[in-house]
Amino acid sequence: MSNSSRDKIRVRFAPSPTGKVHIGNIRTAIFNYLFARNAGGEFIIRVEDTDLERSTQDAIDKLFECMEWLGLDYDGELFYQSKHAEKHIAAAEELISKKRAYRPKQKVAGEKVPVLFRIPWDTDNNPLVQVVGDVEIVVHSEEEITISSSGISYAQVSKKRKPIPTAAALAGFHHLKIVDADENILFDLDDKIEAILENNESFSVTGAAKFAFERREVFFEDIIKGRLAKPLDTMKDLVIVRSDGSPVFHLANVIDDATQEVTHIIRGDDHVENTYRHLFIFQALEKEAPQYGHMPMIVNHQGKPLSKRDGDAFVGDFRDKGFLASALFNYLAFLGWSPGDEREKMSKNELIEAFSIERVLSSPAKFDGAKLANINGHYIAELATANFAEKIANFAKETERVEFTNWAESNSDQFCKVAELMQMRTKMLSDIDSWGYFYNSTIKYNEKDLKKTIKPELIPLLENLKAKLTNLASFADMEIDKALRETETESDLPEGRLNRPFRVVITGSGSGADLVTSAAIIGKDKVIARLENICKGA
Repeated sequence: MSNSSRDKIRVRFAPSPTGKVHIGNIRTAIFNYLFARNAGGEFIIRVEDTDLERSTQDAIDKLFECMEWLGLDYDGELFYQSKHAEKHIAAAEELISKKRAYRPKQKVAGEKVPVLFRIPWDTDNNPLVQVVGDVEIVVHSEEEITISSSGISYAQVSKKRKPIPTAAALAGFHHLKIVDADENILFDLDDKIEAILENNESFSVTGAAKFAFERREVFFEDIIKGRLAKPLDTMKDLVIVRSDGSPVFHLANVIDDATQEVTHIIRGDDHVENTYRHLFIFQALEKEAPQYGHMPMIVNHQGKPLSKRDGDAFVGDFRDKGFLASALFNYLAFLGWSPGDEREKMSKNELIEAFSIERVLSSPAKFDGAKLANINGHYIAELATANFAEKIANFAKETERVEFTNWAESNSDQFCKVAELMQMRTKMLSDIDSWGYFYNSTIKYNEKDLKKTIKPELIPLLENLKAKLTNLASFADMEIDKALRETETESDLPEGRLNRPFRVVITGSGSGADLVTSAAIIGKDKVIARLENICKGA
């Protein structure tokens, strides 16, 4: 089941357009993209839209908006899974004809039933299956056991001796003997298997104490995690066509991968269970299976899968907050992968050149929002000032920050000065929401912080400072700083003592960009008015 006959690597990103684009899905796209581009292969897109009730055009549009924003260009034409249903159904009929799939008995005449794929019973020479050894499992003696062509239903025993209903495919129980508490054989599967599979007979057993059988497992070599295996006695035959005649993901996925000649499937490790089943379907259809690699899940700080309950979990959330596409791309590329050196920030071309599937980690990747924000800040800091200003202006328009946009367009000189001043302090473009003190006539103060910073004894000093600033012929950085220092000297205060109170008065915050430059950009009239307002209100 190798892909030795295929010369060119071809990978696919196969999202289901049923909602917002989760960053876990887009990271899957990024890893596939980097893998394909590194190898000179193809990165193709398959829209798995067979869930017609939940799949929407809006979700499809948002998906491709996200991909375009991140620069994930793809090869070939789009492939819509829903348009290939006839091929999926034909494959199911082929499997039925080969006795690799079946329709269960109707409970009532005329009932519509699904099609189930049979986990293969005859695995003596199957390259996907290996023998583990003889095992015994205790079963609940008060629960009836049923054995039929669709599998075995029985009950295991809990710690409190309660029955745990269990079902599994026949394939998991080679040489099964069901015995009672006295070791008497109640049922020997080897004697009945032909009747079950060929004649569709079923059997019931009561009073059993344990199963004794040869355990076998399906296995494959994962190109990320190494060898993975699953006991066949933990698997059930699976539905591949619903009772309404529509193909299920498992069948459609395999047929489309074969049709599109996909050589490698790189996806999240929540799909490992699917892979065991898909390999059997490829084999039953005599199709060449791709190589599989399962990436680590993205988890929160508690080690649980990242979800919307953890805050931002969708690509659109990050775009709306003003993360740069290049920064998010970079961060997600490093989320579960390492170039093997100390680098944590690389261009897309550098990532393509360095990417290796062997360096994808097998352990869960912890999402760190603070680290992403810092990385985004580094990307912002590297922008040319004019480019930064343009990005901010576009972001404000796109996110309908009307007041900001009106100011930026009507006072471009001040806007450009603010952009230059604030660029190095900006981690997300949405940080512009805190820039209102530069252009608003009034600002809102935190009364608690104001009282804590503006002590009554400081009011005369602020009045003095206001007078000095009022008399300035040029409201420039050096003159503002000189007025501050003179006010401190005249009151025997150490240099810098008035910086924080002055900042709180003119910006509403105790920290920020360079104080005197901020004051100069805010402008003389607003600064004087804010000093006067505070002094009068004291």
